[in-house]
Formats: sequence, structure tokens, C-alpha cells
Amino acid sequence: MSVLVAIAITTGILSGVWGWVAVSLGLLSWAGFLGCTTYFASPKDGMKGLGLSIATNMSGVFWAMVIIHLSTIVGIEIIGYVITAIVAFFMCVQAKKTWLEFIPGTFIGSCATFAASGDWQLVIPSLILGAVFGYCMKASGIWLQKKLAQPKNDLTVPELD
Repeated sequence: MSVLVAIAITTGILSGVWGWVAVSLGLLSWAGFLGCTTYFASPKDGMKGLGLSIATNMSGVFWAMVIIHLSTIVGIEIIGYVITAIVAFFMCVQAKKTWLEFIPGTFIGSCATFAASGDWQLVIPSLILGAVFGYCMKASGIWLQKKLAQPKNDLTVPELD
């Protein structure tokens, strides 16, 4: 079995589990899938990829809230667009820091916050648990592929000459 098929199997199973967990905990299942997507798209694997995914998603939540609050305070639509442009610049420039280098993760966190109408208290746990599920999906798929690829112990007795 290929790694891709093994990851597809575990991703399918854990996607169903995530849906149940999200509903049970009152989280946003779609935001969790965005966290999961961030992990899968991250340029790093393993725990470093998980940390990068969570850090960039959380920075995106922060930046979205900056845009929402500053735009609300100003109250002039055109200024809101200027604020968005300036903040988007900072969302990219922060990638100079290694732990924030994955710009798409920042934009995913920001977009999730906008889609949830600024309900960051609901977006944050949804994104974090989603990223953890993404990590588990890939790690368990790799484990499954290795487990199935292991040679079976041959219990037949070799012929003696």
C-alpha cells in the first residue's frame, strides 16, 4: 500500500471523528478542517509542522481582529480597505520570523476569523484541534503504511539438503 493510500484511509476515518468531536464540543467543523489543511500544506512535517501551523493560524486570527477592530473604530469604508492593505503587508512581512514563515497559514487563520464574524473564541480552539487532527491523520497514515509494509514472519520450515 502506498503512503498516499494509507494517509487517505486514516484521513477519512479521522475526518469523521473530527466531525463528531466538533459537533460534540460546539466547535466549527469547517474551521477545524482549515487547521487540518494548514498542517497538510505546511512546508514542515511532524511537530515542527504542527507548531508552524498553529502559530501562523493564530497570528492570522490576531491580524483579522486588528482589521475588524480598527475598521469598526474608523467607521469609514474606504479606510477599512486601507487598514486591510496595511495589515496584509504585516501578515507577509512577519514571515521573516522562522516560526511565522508559512504565510498561507496566516491567511487561513485570518479568513477563518472573518468567516466566523470575528468570533475568535470559537475559531481558535477549532483551528488548533483541526491542526492536531491533521497531524494525527498524516502520522497515523505513515504508521499504517509502514505497518503493512513490514515483512511477515515466515513460519514455514526451510527444506534441509
